[in-house]
Amino acid sequence: MIWEVFRQDQAGEYHTHCGNVHAPDREMALMFAEIQHGRRKPTNSLWVVPQKEIGEVDTEEANFGGTTDKSYRWAQSYNFEAAAEEVADSESEQVQAEAERQRGDD
Repeated sequence: MIWEVFRQDQAGEYHTHCGNVHAPDREMALMFAEIQHGRRKPTNSLWVVPQKEIGEVDTEEANFGGTTDKSYRWAQSYNFEAAAEEVADSESEQVQAEAERQRGDD
């Protein structure tokens, strides 16, 4: 039987997949996982899971992330050039208005 092994470096961190072991039962799988995947690096804990018990949902079966357009959350979705042109136009209008006011004062 194949058992998938997940390893946690330090308490509070996520477990990450680090490989698998072949063992007839859970106790042997834990022992083999400890020997093969837990002795070379600092390890807080190991999980062993029967490979046949791991399920998968892929993009063909589910719509991950929903269908709502949330591009407004990312700065890349905004057009800053249009705003920059508007600011430049506004500044030139202000300079022009100031110049006209000064001519009127003379």
